[in-house]
Amino acid sequence: MIRLWNTRTRREEVLQPLQPGKVRIYVCGPTVYDRAHIGNARPVVVFDTLFRLLRHTYGDDHVTYVRNFTDVDDKINAKAAETGRPIRDITDETIGWYHADMDALGALRPTHEPRATEYIPPMIAMIEALIARGHAYAAEGHVLFDVRSFPGYGKLSGRSVDDMIAGARVEVAPYKRDPMDFVLWKPSTDDLPGWDSPWGRGRPGWHIECSAMSKALLGETFDIHGGGIDLQFPHHENEIAQSCCANPSGAFANIWMHNEMLQVEGKKMSKSLGNFFTVRDLLDQGYPGEVIRMVYLGTHYAKPMDWTHEKAQQAEAALRKWRALTKGVTPGAVSDAVVAALSQDVNTAGALAELHRLAAAGDAAGLLASAQLIGLLEPALGAWAEVTVDLSAHAAALAALRENAMQSKDFSGVDRMKSELTAAGVEVRMSKAGVELLPGTGFDPAKLPVL
Repeated sequence: MIRLWNTRTRREEVLQPLQPGKVRIYVCGPTVYDRAHIGNARPVVVFDTLFRLLRHTYGDDHVTYVRNFTDVDDKINAKAAETGRPIRDITDETIGWYHADMDALGALRPTHEPRATEYIPPMIAMIEALIARGHAYAAEGHVLFDVRSFPGYGKLSGRSVDDMIAGARVEVAPYKRDPMDFVLWKPSTDDLPGWDSPWGRGRPGWHIECSAMSKALLGETFDIHGGGIDLQFPHHENEIAQSCCANPSGAFANIWMHNEMLQVEGKKMSKSLGNFFTVRDLLDQGYPGEVIRMVYLGTHYAKPMDWTHEKAQQAEAALRKWRALTKGVTPGAVSDAVVAALSQDVNTAGALAELHRLAAAGDAAGLLASAQLIGLLEPALGAWAEVTVDLSAHAAALAALRENAMQSKDFSGVDRMKSELTAAGVEVRMSKAGVELLPGTGFDPAKLPVL
Protein backbone atom coordinates (compact mmCIF):
# COMPACT_ATOMS: atom_id res chain seq x y z
CA MET A 1 0.00 0.00 0.00
CA ILE A 2 1.53 3.30 -1.14
CA ARG A 3 0.62 6.42 0.81
CA LEU A 4 1.32 9.88 -0.61
CA TRP A 5 0.86 13.41 0.72
CA ASN A 6 -1.72 15.16 -1.48
CA THR A 7 -0.95 18.88 -1.68
CA ARG A 8 -4.49 19.60 -2.88
CA THR A 9 -6.31 17.94 0.05
CA ARG A 10 -3.48 18.58 2.52
CA ARG A 11 -3.54 15.06 3.84
CA GLU A 12 -1.83 11.74 3.28
CA GLU A 13 -3.81 9.41 1.04
CA VAL A 14 -3.59 5.83 -0.11
CA LEU A 15 -2.83 5.60 -3.81
CA GLN A 16 -5.85 3.94 -5.43
CA PRO A 17 -5.28 3.84 -9.19
CA LEU A 18 -8.26 4.90 -11.30
CA GLN A 19 -7.58 1.87 -13.48
CA PRO A 20 -6.95 -1.04 -11.09
CA GLY A 21 -3.37 -2.21 -11.37
CA LYS A 22 -2.29 0.68 -13.62
CA VAL A 23 -0.86 4.05 -12.62
CA ARG A 24 -0.63 7.24 -14.69
CA ILE A 25 1.63 10.11 -13.63
CA TYR A 26 2.47 13.52 -15.16
CA VAL A 27 5.39 15.72 -14.12
CA CYS A 28 6.14 19.18 -15.46
CA GLY A 29 9.42 19.16 -17.36
CA PRO A 30 11.98 21.81 -18.37
CA THR A 31 11.82 24.80 -20.67
CA VAL A 32 14.63 23.93 -23.06
CA TYR A 33 16.82 26.98 -23.60
CA ASP A 34 19.81 26.27 -21.32
CA ARG A 35 21.45 23.70 -19.04
CA ALA A 36 19.40 22.33 -16.15
CA HIS A 37 20.57 23.66 -12.79
CA ILE A 38 20.74 21.47 -9.72
CA GLY A 39 17.37 22.75 -8.49
CA ASN A 40 15.78 21.58 -11.77
CA ALA A 41 17.23 18.13 -11.14
CA ARG A 42 15.51 17.62 -7.79
CA PRO A 43 12.04 16.80 -9.18
CA VAL A 44 13.71 14.54 -11.74
CA VAL A 45 15.29 12.40 -9.00
CA VAL A 46 12.21 12.57 -6.75
CA PHE A 47 9.73 11.41 -9.37
CA ASP A 48 12.17 8.95 -10.92
CA THR A 49 12.32 7.28 -7.50
CA LEU A 50 8.52 7.22 -7.32
CA PHE A 51 8.42 5.84 -10.88
CA ARG A 52 10.77 3.03 -9.81
CA LEU A 53 8.63 2.23 -6.77
CA LEU A 54 5.46 2.16 -8.87
CA ARG A 55 7.09 -0.15 -11.43
CA HIS A 56 8.27 -2.43 -8.62
CA THR A 57 4.75 -2.51 -7.15
CA TYR A 58 2.57 -2.68 -10.26
CA GLY A 59 4.93 -3.97 -12.96
CA ASP A 60 7.03 -2.13 -15.54
CA ASP A 61 4.29 -2.20 -18.20
CA HIS A 62 1.57 -0.96 -15.86
CA VAL A 63 2.97 2.51 -15.14
CA THR A 64 2.76 5.40 -17.62
CA TYR A 65 5.00 8.34 -16.79
CA VAL A 66 4.82 11.56 -18.83
CA ARG A 67 7.27 14.45 -18.50
CA ASN A 68 7.08 17.24 -21.07
CA PHE A 69 9.51 19.56 -22.80
CA THR A 70 8.43 23.20 -23.17
CA ASP A 71 9.95 24.08 -26.54
CA VAL A 72 7.93 27.22 -27.33
CA ASP A 73 8.63 30.05 -24.89
CA ASP A 74 9.77 33.67 -24.79
CA LYS A 75 13.08 32.66 -23.17
CA ILE A 76 13.80 30.37 -26.12
CA ASN A 77 12.85 33.15 -28.53
CA ALA A 78 15.22 35.52 -26.74
CA LYS A 79 18.05 32.96 -26.93
CA ALA A 80 17.48 32.58 -30.67
CA ALA A 81 17.50 36.36 -31.19
CA GLU A 82 20.65 36.72 -29.10
CA THR A 83 22.61 33.94 -30.84
CA GLY A 84 21.14 34.07 -34.33
CA ARG A 85 20.55 30.32 -34.19
CA PRO A 86 17.35 28.57 -35.31
CA ILE A 87 14.98 27.78 -32.45
CA ARG A 88 14.83 24.10 -33.34
CA ASP A 89 18.64 23.84 -33.14
CA ILE A 90 18.59 25.38 -29.67
CA THR A 91 15.79 23.16 -28.34
CA ASP A 92 17.24 19.97 -29.85
CA GLU A 93 20.67 20.72 -28.39
CA THR A 94 19.23 21.56 -24.96
CA ILE A 95 17.11 18.39 -24.88
CA GLY A 96 20.28 16.43 -25.69
CA TRP A 97 22.08 18.11 -22.78
CA TYR A 98 19.15 17.41 -20.48
CA HIS A 99 19.05 13.73 -21.38
CA ALA A 100 22.81 13.35 -20.89
CA ASP A 101 22.78 15.11 -17.51
CA MET A 102 19.73 13.28 -16.14
CA ASP A 103 21.07 9.96 -17.45
CA ALA A 104 24.23 10.68 -15.42
CA LEU A 105 22.03 10.96 -12.31
CA GLY A 106 20.59 7.52 -13.01
CA ALA A 107 17.13 8.80 -13.97
CA LEU A 108 15.08 6.46 -16.13
CA ARG A 109 13.53 7.96 -19.26
CA PRO A 110 9.78 8.55 -18.82
CA THR A 111 7.31 6.56 -20.88
CA HIS A 112 6.54 9.67 -22.95
CA GLU A 113 8.44 12.95 -23.34
CA PRO A 114 6.14 15.14 -25.44
CA ARG A 115 7.28 18.44 -26.91
CA ALA A 116 4.80 21.28 -26.69
CA THR A 117 5.16 22.12 -30.38
CA GLU A 118 3.88 18.63 -31.26
CA TYR A 119 0.54 19.30 -29.50
CA ILE A 120 -0.59 22.67 -30.87
CA PRO A 121 -3.85 21.34 -32.42
CA PRO A 122 -5.02 19.76 -29.09
CA MET A 123 -4.21 23.07 -27.35
CA ILE A 124 -6.29 25.02 -29.87
CA ALA A 125 -9.15 22.53 -29.47
CA MET A 126 -9.06 22.90 -25.68
CA ILE A 127 -9.07 26.70 -25.94
CA GLU A 128 -12.09 26.53 -28.28
CA ALA A 129 -13.89 24.35 -25.74
CA LEU A 130 -13.14 26.84 -22.96
CA ILE A 131 -14.55 29.72 -25.03
CA ALA A 132 -17.65 27.68 -25.93
CA ARG A 133 -18.31 26.92 -22.25
CA GLY A 134 -17.90 30.55 -21.20
CA HIS A 135 -14.58 30.15 -19.39
CA ALA A 136 -12.37 32.05 -21.84
CA TYR A 137 -12.63 35.07 -24.12
CA ALA A 138 -10.78 36.51 -27.12
CA ALA A 139 -9.42 40.05 -26.97
CA GLU A 140 -6.96 41.85 -29.27
CA GLY A 141 -5.54 38.65 -30.75
CA HIS A 142 -5.23 37.06 -27.32
CA VAL A 143 -7.37 34.45 -25.64
CA LEU A 144 -7.60 34.64 -21.86
CA PHE A 145 -8.99 32.33 -19.21
CA ASP A 146 -11.67 33.94 -17.05
CA VAL A 147 -10.45 33.05 -13.55
CA ARG A 148 -13.67 34.24 -11.85
CA SER A 149 -15.62 31.66 -13.90
CA PHE A 150 -14.03 28.79 -11.95
CA PRO A 151 -15.14 28.79 -8.28
CA GLY A 152 -12.43 26.29 -7.30
CA TYR A 153 -9.57 28.59 -8.31
CA GLY A 154 -7.03 28.84 -5.50
CA LYS A 155 -7.81 25.60 -3.67
CA LEU A 156 -4.45 24.02 -4.55
CA SER A 157 -2.41 26.90 -3.14
CA GLY A 158 -4.95 27.70 -0.42
CA ARG A 159 -5.50 31.34 -1.37
CA SER A 160 -8.47 33.36 -2.58
CA VAL A 161 -8.33 35.18 -5.90
CA ASP A 162 -8.40 38.56 -4.14
CA ASP A 163 -5.49 37.54 -1.90
CA MET A 164 -3.57 36.43 -4.98
CA ILE A 165 -4.09 39.79 -6.67
CA ALA A 166 -2.84 41.58 -3.55
CA GLY A 167 0.22 39.38 -3.11
CA ALA A 168 1.29 38.42 -6.61
CA ARG A 169 2.90 40.16 -9.53
CA VAL A 170 0.23 39.96 -12.21
CA GLU A 171 0.54 41.22 -15.73
CA VAL A 172 -1.64 44.27 -16.21
CA ALA A 173 -3.05 44.51 -19.72
CA PRO A 174 -5.94 46.57 -21.12
CA TYR A 175 -7.49 43.53 -22.82
CA LYS A 176 -7.93 41.64 -19.51
CA ARG A 177 -11.32 41.60 -17.81
CA ASP A 178 -9.64 40.78 -14.49
CA PRO A 179 -5.99 41.16 -13.42
CA MET A 180 -5.78 37.44 -12.58
CA ASP A 181 -6.98 36.25 -16.00
CA PHE A 182 -4.15 34.38 -17.73
CA VAL A 183 -3.16 33.94 -21.37
CA LEU A 184 -4.15 30.81 -23.27
CA TRP A 185 -3.11 32.12 -26.71
CA LYS A 186 -1.15 35.18 -27.81
CA PRO A 187 -0.34 36.73 -31.20
CA SER A 188 3.04 36.19 -32.90
CA THR A 189 4.89 38.64 -35.10
CA ASP A 190 6.55 37.38 -38.28
CA ASP A 191 9.90 36.91 -36.52
CA LEU A 192 8.44 34.65 -33.80
CA PRO A 193 7.15 31.05 -33.90
CA GLY A 194 3.46 30.95 -34.72
CA TRP A 195 0.60 28.70 -35.80
CA ASP A 196 -2.68 29.49 -37.54
CA SER A 197 -5.66 29.58 -35.20
CA PRO A 198 -9.24 30.95 -35.08
CA TRP A 199 -7.77 34.03 -33.36
CA GLY A 200 -5.01 34.65 -35.89
CA ARG A 201 -1.40 33.54 -36.14
CA GLY A 202 0.00 33.03 -32.66
CA ARG A 203 1.40 30.68 -30.07
CA PRO A 204 0.12 29.08 -26.85
CA GLY A 205 0.50 30.44 -23.36
CA TRP A 206 2.64 28.42 -20.96
CA HIS A 207 -0.09 26.78 -18.88
CA ILE A 208 -2.30 25.32 -21.62
CA GLU A 209 0.39 22.98 -22.93
CA CYS A 210 0.47 20.67 -19.89
CA SER A 211 -3.32 20.40 -19.81
CA ALA A 212 -3.45 19.45 -23.49
CA MET A 213 -0.55 17.00 -23.39
CA SER A 214 -1.66 15.25 -20.20
CA LYS A 215 -5.17 14.79 -21.63
CA ALA A 216 -3.81 13.42 -24.91
CA LEU A 217 -1.48 10.92 -23.22
CA LEU A 218 -3.18 10.11 -19.90
CA GLY A 219 -6.84 11.05 -20.31
CA GLU A 220 -9.10 13.64 -18.68
CA THR A 221 -8.33 12.28 -15.20
CA PHE A 222 -5.17 10.53 -14.06
CA ASP A 223 -3.56 9.45 -10.80
CA ILE A 224 -0.63 11.72 -9.90
CA HIS A 225 0.59 15.15 -11.00
CA GLY A 226 4.00 16.24 -9.75
CA GLY A 227 6.43 19.13 -9.90
CA GLY A 228 8.41 21.63 -7.88
CA ILE A 229 6.69 23.74 -5.21
CA ASP A 230 7.55 26.82 -7.28
CA LEU A 231 5.02 25.60 -9.89
CA GLN A 232 2.11 25.27 -7.44
CA PHE A 233 1.06 28.82 -8.24
CA PRO A 234 0.34 29.95 -10.84
CA HIS A 235 1.18 27.07 -13.20
CA HIS A 236 -0.54 24.16 -11.46
CA GLU A 237 -3.43 26.30 -10.23
CA ASN A 238 -4.04 27.37 -13.83
CA GLU A 239 -3.73 23.82 -15.14
CA ILE A 240 -6.49 22.68 -12.77
CA ALA A 241 -8.79 25.55 -13.73
CA GLN A 242 -8.51 25.18 -17.49
CA SER A 243 -8.55 21.35 -17.46
CA CYS A 244 -11.60 21.05 -15.19
CA CYS A 245 -13.49 23.70 -17.16
CA ALA A 246 -12.63 22.21 -20.55
CA ASN A 247 -13.41 18.68 -19.36
CA PRO A 248 -16.20 19.04 -16.76
CA SER A 249 -16.63 15.27 -16.53
CA GLY A 250 -13.01 14.83 -15.42
CA ALA A 251 -11.16 15.72 -12.22
CA PHE A 252 -7.75 16.23 -13.90
CA ALA A 253 -5.31 14.80 -11.27
CA ASN A 254 -6.29 12.87 -8.14
CA ILE A 255 -3.08 13.38 -6.15
CA TRP A 256 -0.80 16.42 -6.36
CA MET A 257 2.82 16.13 -5.19
CA HIS A 258 5.32 18.98 -4.85
CA ASN A 259 9.00 18.81 -3.98
CA GLU A 260 10.53 21.62 -1.94
CA MET A 261 13.32 23.98 -3.05
CA LEU A 262 17.08 23.48 -2.96
CA GLN A 263 19.81 25.49 -1.26
CA VAL A 264 23.60 25.41 -1.62
CA GLU A 265 25.70 25.35 1.55
CA GLY A 266 22.79 26.80 3.53
CA LYS A 267 22.03 29.68 1.16
CA LYS A 268 19.53 30.25 -1.62
CA MET A 269 21.14 29.39 -4.94
CA SER A 270 21.72 32.50 -7.06
CA LYS A 271 24.21 33.74 -9.61
CA SER A 272 24.80 36.89 -7.56
CA LEU A 273 26.07 34.78 -4.64
CA GLY A 274 28.30 32.72 -6.90
CA ASN A 275 26.65 29.47 -5.77
CA PHE A 276 24.61 28.77 -8.91
CA PHE A 277 25.46 25.39 -10.41
CA THR A 278 24.12 23.36 -13.29
CA VAL A 279 24.18 19.58 -13.12
CA ARG A 280 26.92 19.69 -15.74
CA ASP A 281 28.96 22.03 -13.52
CA LEU A 282 28.94 19.47 -10.70
CA LEU A 283 29.75 16.59 -13.05
CA ASP A 284 32.64 18.56 -14.55
CA GLN A 285 33.91 19.37 -11.05
CA GLY A 286 34.28 15.63 -10.48
CA TYR A 287 31.14 14.81 -8.52
CA PRO A 288 29.93 11.44 -9.87
CA GLY A 289 26.28 11.43 -10.92
CA GLU A 290 25.58 8.58 -8.51
CA VAL A 291 26.95 10.65 -5.64
CA ILE A 292 24.77 13.62 -6.63
CA ARG A 293 21.73 11.34 -6.70
CA MET A 294 22.46 9.95 -3.24
CA VAL A 295 22.74 13.47 -1.79
CA TYR A 296 19.29 14.26 -3.20
CA LEU A 297 17.85 11.05 -1.76
CA GLY A 298 19.15 11.93 1.70
CA THR A 299 16.42 14.56 2.24
CA HIS A 300 12.67 13.90 2.06
CA TYR A 301 11.26 15.50 -1.07
CA ALA A 302 8.77 17.66 0.85
CA LYS A 303 11.54 19.32 2.90
CA PRO A 304 13.98 21.99 1.71
CA MET A 305 17.25 20.37 0.63
CA ASP A 306 20.76 21.70 1.20
CA TRP A 307 23.47 20.68 -1.26
CA THR A 308 26.84 20.64 0.53
CA HIS A 309 30.28 19.35 -0.31
CA GLU A 310 30.34 17.53 3.03
CA LYS A 311 27.19 15.56 2.12
CA ALA A 312 28.75 14.66 -1.22
CA GLN A 313 31.89 13.37 0.51
CA GLN A 314 29.81 11.25 2.88
CA ALA A 315 27.75 9.86 0.00
CA GLU A 316 30.88 9.03 -1.99
CA ALA A 317 32.48 7.24 0.94
CA ALA A 318 29.36 5.14 1.53
CA LEU A 319 28.97 4.28 -2.15
CA ARG A 320 32.62 3.20 -2.41
CA LYS A 321 32.11 0.80 0.50
CA TRP A 322 28.82 -0.50 -0.91
CA ARG A 323 30.32 -1.05 -4.35
CA ALA A 324 33.26 -2.91 -2.87
CA LEU A 325 30.91 -5.07 -0.78
CA THR A 326 28.63 -5.92 -3.73
CA LYS A 327 31.30 -6.42 -6.40
CA GLY A 328 30.59 -9.65 -8.27
CA VAL A 329 27.42 -10.28 -6.27
CA THR A 330 24.07 -11.23 -7.84
CA PRO A 331 21.17 -9.07 -6.60
CA GLY A 332 18.96 -10.81 -4.06
CA ALA A 333 15.53 -9.87 -2.78
CA VAL A 334 14.64 -6.23 -2.24
CA SER A 335 14.37 -5.42 1.46
CA ASP A 336 10.79 -5.16 2.71
CA ALA A 337 11.92 -2.31 4.94
CA VAL A 338 13.18 -0.31 1.94
CA VAL A 339 9.89 -0.82 0.11
CA ALA A 340 7.98 0.13 3.26
CA ALA A 341 9.96 3.36 3.62
CA LEU A 342 9.40 4.34 0.01
CA SER A 343 5.72 3.43 0.25
CA GLN A 344 5.38 5.92 3.11
CA ASP A 345 5.30 9.07 0.97
CA VAL A 346 8.58 8.27 -0.81
CA ASN A 347 10.69 8.35 2.36
CA THR A 348 14.08 8.12 0.64
CA ALA A 349 16.01 9.06 3.79
CA GLY A 350 14.42 6.07 5.54
CA ALA A 351 15.30 3.84 2.59
CA LEU A 352 18.95 4.97 2.76
CA ALA A 353 19.04 4.22 6.50
CA GLU A 354 17.95 0.67 5.71
CA LEU A 355 20.69 0.38 3.06
CA HIS A 356 23.27 1.34 5.68
CA ARG A 357 21.85 -1.37 7.96
CA LEU A 358 22.06 -3.98 5.20
CA ALA A 359 25.67 -2.99 4.52
CA ALA A 360 26.57 -3.18 8.22
CA ALA A 361 25.00 -6.65 8.36
CA GLY A 362 27.03 -7.77 5.36
CA ASP A 363 23.91 -8.56 3.30
CA ALA A 364 25.51 -7.78 -0.06
CA ALA A 365 22.78 -9.38 -2.19
CA GLY A 366 19.98 -7.57 -0.36
CA LEU A 367 21.92 -4.31 -0.39
CA LEU A 368 22.50 -4.50 -4.14
CA ALA A 369 18.86 -5.24 -5.02
CA SER A 370 17.51 -2.62 -2.62
CA ALA A 371 19.95 0.08 -3.73
CA GLN A 372 19.11 -0.54 -7.37
CA LEU A 373 15.43 -0.02 -6.58
CA ILE A 374 16.23 3.63 -5.83
CA GLY A 375 18.72 4.03 -8.67
CA LEU A 376 22.00 3.39 -6.81
CA LEU A 377 24.69 0.76 -7.45
CA GLU A 378 23.50 0.43 -11.05
CA PRO A 379 26.28 -0.96 -13.28
CA ALA A 380 25.98 1.97 -15.69
CA LEU A 381 26.75 4.47 -12.91
CA GLY A 382 29.79 2.74 -11.42
CA ALA A 383 32.67 3.75 -13.68
CA TRP A 384 33.78 6.46 -11.26
CA ALA A 385 34.35 3.88 -8.49
CA GLU A 386 36.40 1.59 -10.74
CA VAL A 387 39.29 4.03 -10.86
CA THR A 388 42.05 2.40 -8.83
CA VAL A 389 45.55 3.66 -8.21
CA ASP A 390 48.28 2.74 -5.79
CA LEU A 391 48.89 5.79 -3.62
CA SER A 392 51.37 4.05 -1.34
CA ALA A 393 54.42 5.66 -3.00
CA HIS A 394 52.92 9.13 -2.58
CA ALA A 395 52.05 8.34 1.03
CA ALA A 396 55.62 7.21 1.68
CA ALA A 397 57.02 10.33 0.01
CA LEU A 398 54.81 12.62 2.07
CA ALA A 399 55.73 10.71 5.25
CA ALA A 400 59.43 11.19 4.43
CA LEU A 401 58.91 14.91 3.83
CA ARG A 402 57.13 15.20 7.16
CA GLU A 403 59.93 13.30 8.94
CA ASN A 404 62.54 15.67 7.50
CA ALA A 405 60.38 18.69 8.32
CA MET A 406 60.18 17.59 11.94
CA GLN A 407 63.97 17.92 12.06
CA SER A 408 64.41 21.08 9.98
CA LYS A 409 61.22 22.83 11.16
CA ASP A 410 60.59 23.75 7.51
CA PHE A 411 57.17 22.39 6.53
CA SER A 412 56.91 24.18 3.17
CA GLY A 413 57.60 20.97 1.23
CA VAL A 414 54.93 19.08 3.21
CA ASP A 415 52.39 21.86 2.64
CA ARG A 416 53.18 21.99 -1.07
CA MET A 417 52.73 18.24 -1.56
CA LYS A 418 49.50 18.23 0.48
CA SER A 419 48.16 21.03 -1.73
CA GLU A 420 49.10 19.12 -4.89
CA LEU A 421 47.44 15.94 -3.60
CA THR A 422 44.29 17.84 -2.60
CA ALA A 423 44.17 19.46 -6.05
CA ALA A 424 44.22 15.94 -7.53
CA GLY A 425 41.17 15.00 -5.44
CA VAL A 426 43.08 13.04 -2.79
CA GLU A 427 41.97 13.12 0.83
CA VAL A 428 45.09 13.46 3.01
CA ARG A 429 44.99 12.04 6.53
CA MET A 430 48.07 12.62 8.72
CA SER A 431 48.37 11.36 12.27
CA LYS A 432 50.96 9.98 14.67
CA ALA A 433 50.25 6.57 13.15
CA GLY A 434 51.41 7.74 9.73
CA VAL A 435 50.08 9.10 6.43
CA GLU A 436 46.96 7.76 4.72
CA LEU A 437 45.85 8.86 1.25
CA LEU A 438 42.35 8.14 -0.07
CA PRO A 439 40.73 8.98 -3.43
CA GLY A 440 38.16 11.70 -2.77
CA THR A 441 35.59 13.73 -4.66
CA GLY A 442 36.88 14.62 -8.13
CA PHE A 443 39.91 12.30 -7.88
CA ASP A 444 42.04 12.63 -11.02
CA PRO A 445 45.16 10.40 -11.21
CA ALA A 446 46.54 12.59 -14.01
CA LYS A 447 46.93 15.47 -11.51
CA LEU A 448 48.98 13.52 -8.95
CA PRO A 449 52.30 15.17 -8.13
CA VAL A 450 55.28 13.64 -9.95
CA LEU A 451 57.58 11.84 -7.53
